Amino acid sequence: MALLPDIAEFYAGGDEAGRLTSGRTIGTIELVRTQELLRAHLPPPPASVLDVGGGPGVHARWLADSGYRVLVVDAVEQHVRQARGQGLAAVVGDARHLDQADGSFDVALVLGPLYHLPDGNGRARAWQEAHRVVKPGGVVAAAALNRYAKLLDLDSPSALDIAATGLRIRPDGPTTYYHDPAHLRTEAQQAGLDDLAVYGVHGPAYEALRAEERRTGRRDLGRKALDTALAAARFADSHPAIVVSSLHLLAVGRRPHATAATRRRS
Repeated sequence: MALLPDIAEFYAGGDEAGRLTSGRTIGTIELVRTQELLRAHLPPPPASVLDVGGGPGVHARWLADSGYRVLVVDAVEQHVRQARGQGLAAVVGDARHLDQADGSFDVALVLGPLYHLPDGNGRARAWQEAHRVVKPGGVVAAAALNRYAKLLDLDSPSALDIAATGLRIRPDGPTTYYHDPAHLRTEAQQAGLDDLAVYGVHGPAYEALRAEERRTGRRDLGRKALDTALAAARFADSHPAIVVSSLHLLAVGRRPHATAATRRRS
């Protein structure tokens, strides 16, 4: 199965690395928060990490620099070339049909594919594949977009449609799928993961930051705005009800260890 054409075209011509590393306040928050949430759950290096949908290797780069053994898998050939250009191991692949062997990694990251799988069967396959390639006890972390957070965007004419359907289809960008946070957890559980936690990556300040960008014309909103938004996101980690205010979500779970009964059946 191929990517939808608009998705392939969007990423082939875009700057995915710059979205997180160009100094834009929103991108900096996403990068910092993703790093700190993953560090709280990942086994220590040199654990092996499969970065599914890893793009040009922004997350893979800091993981490799931290001592992890990382393989990037991405459906966009340009991203694979960019990741290899950083000295990273990278191959073309599909989150729904991974070539890697069962139980061959300590960690599977799925930090983008779920955005672009509007079909529930496709998302289920991506979850199942991530579960399959990690060892028993291994970590799976998946990013998603939250459909209800768009209601906080007063400039979005499609916010109500996104909240109702989870879909954003537009002429100037890729088809995007937005999760119901509760259903994100259900998808992970149906794939066989346990010890689940769902975090708000940007926290409650995302749309306020976007509004300030539009008001000022600035993309770097300064240290105070950055620190305040990060503090709000960290506060929300211990208040699950606030997760619905964060546009970006991160679900983290584990592949269960086989029980004695399971081992006997196998």
